[in-house]
Formats: sequence, structure tokens, C-alpha cells
Amino acid sequence: MSEGEDVLRTAMERIRGRDLRLALPEGTEPRIIAAAARLTSERLAVPILIGDPEAINAAASTANSRLKGIERADPRADDSRRSQMVDALAAQRPSLTAAMAARLLSKPLYFGGALVAFAEPANGAAAMVAGVDNPTKRVIEAALMTVGLEPGIATPSSFFLMRCPGAIGGSRTVVFADCAVNPNPTPQELADIAISSAASARDVLKVTPRVAMLSFSTHGSAAHSDITKVTDALALVRRTSPDLSIDGELQADAALSPTVAAKKVKASSSVAGDANVLVFPDLDAGNIAYKLVQYLGGAEAIGPFLQGFARPVSDLSRGASVDDIVATAVITLARAV
Repeated sequence: MSEGEDVLRTAMERIRGRDLRLALPEGTEPRIIAAAARLTSERLAVPILIGDPEAINAAASTANSRLKGIERADPRADDSRRSQMVDALAAQRPSLTAAMAARLLSKPLYFGGALVAFAEPANGAAAMVAGVDNPTKRVIEAALMTVGLEPGIATPSSFFLMRCPGAIGGSRTVVFADCAVNPNPTPQELADIAISSAASARDVLKVTPRVAMLSFSTHGSAAHSDITKVTDALALVRRTSPDLSIDGELQADAALSPTVAAKKVKASSSVAGDANVLVFPDLDAGNIAYKLVQYLGGAEAIGPFLQGFARPVSDLSRGASVDDIVATAVITLARAV
């Protein structure tokens, strides 16, 4: 099996039977309920459907989904868990009064984030997945307010896992970032994306990341301000993460093909021709690239997943299927173990 292959099956094996708790803030959505039922029946998670319990029960009945083994949490309920989370949020955010924190946690997205960030393990959650009823911006806002970012990271971003059966050298899985969040990252933001993407590759694929900072130029073959942004980001990463295998600026072929790399890259490189993490210079490039690889190259795109947060949080497309939700939940939970 090649590096990163069958990542979804491997992730399932890592989490199955561990009773990891998963916060699902859109608890009345039929697709979320169906996904929660599947996660429960396959012993992949202990889902927590967040919302009005009566509305959840009604939605489950309409969808003919069973709720056995699935917890329901009312974000408006006045109990000790909610009180503890309100106090923790107010303490973490001095600009919030207890009353303001309480109002925030009455909203399912913020309540879900607080379950991940503040609740005791027995009553909290290892991860949160949302987005079928909320735009990405809202999911990120709630996660920033509750879970917060990984130390040293100031930019939330996203990544896809691209399973490429026809790749040079055989089937492989590659991290693509950022393909969903940051339209035109600055050098510092691009550096954050690279560092977060390397961590995602380690967490999910269990591989040593080899990060390529992509461009239309390879090691000075062209000159442009867009290239300077990439090389500035590379310098920032090398300064803050000197042990990370990273190189740039690299064209995509020089990053992936040993033959092309041998022709284009004259300096010694542990990345050129063998990259497993591709960092795109902007959202145009990343979003276009993953869809071309998916629809013309026959790759399977798994994601997007949010990254850069202190605890695992993922966003869903509003058109996500039940299969998509289950896959996202599995990969997100696997990052927690």
C-alpha cells in the first residue's frame, strides 16, 4: 500500500470502539441525524445532536432515523455543564460578561464549540463538525470564539485529501491547501497555512510531511510579486519551523515528478519530486486545482477540513451527502487521537 492510501479506512480503524464524542450543532437536519445513526451503528463515534430535543425527535421521526445511542443536547438548558462552559468562555474572553457568554452558548454552533473546548471529557466532545445549515464563515467564527487557534497560528485555513489512483509512481494521497477559506493570503498567512497543512498530514496520514510551496516559477525561473509572496512565506516557515521539510517556489510538476525535479531543481531538496503536501499561492489556484484533479484526473476529493484550530473542527458543504458527513466526521475524529 502506498503512502497515505486508504486513509478513510485507516481512520475508521483508529477510532472504532473508542467512544469518541462528536458535537453536531445542526441536530435537526435530517442528513446529520442519518449520519449520526450510521456513526453510532458502526461504533465510530458517540454523536451529540445539538438543538431543541423535541425538534430533533420530530426530524428523526420524519426521516425514519433511529436515535438509539445518540445524545441530544439543548443549548438553552440551564444545567451544570452549560454553567461551567459559560464561566470558562467568560474567563477566556475578558471582553465577554457572563451574560454575553450565556447568550452566545444558547446558539448551537457556539455550544458545540464549547463542548470541544471547555466541557469535562465525560460530558464534552473530542471534535465538532458543522456546515450543512451554516456558511463556513459562521462555523469559523464560532470555532475561533470557543476552541481558538493552535499556538503560533493566526490563520484558520482548510485542506483536502486528494486520493490519486493514477499518480506518478502509483496511487497516493496528497494534502491540498488552502482550497476553501483564504482568497489571497499574505506571506504570513501562507506560512501559517503551510505549517497547519504539515500538521494535518502528520495527524491524518501519519506520514512525514514534505511541503511544496507552489508557484508558476521554480527556484527563480521567473520574477514577479506573486512569486515573492511565496518565497517570503517560505522564509517565514523556515525560521519558525526549521525541522520541517519544505521547499519553494516550485511548479507543480517539479514538486511531484522526480524526472522533472531533476531537470528543474539544481539545489538539494528533500521535497522536489516527492511532495505530499501542496500549498497553493491563493484560493483561485487551490480551488481550481483540486476540482481539475478530481474531475479530469479521477481523484477522490475528501474534505474540505478546517485546520489551524487547537482542537479538531471541520466544516461541511451545504450540499454534503450523508456519506460526505460520515467521512468528514471520521477524519476529524481521527485527528483527535
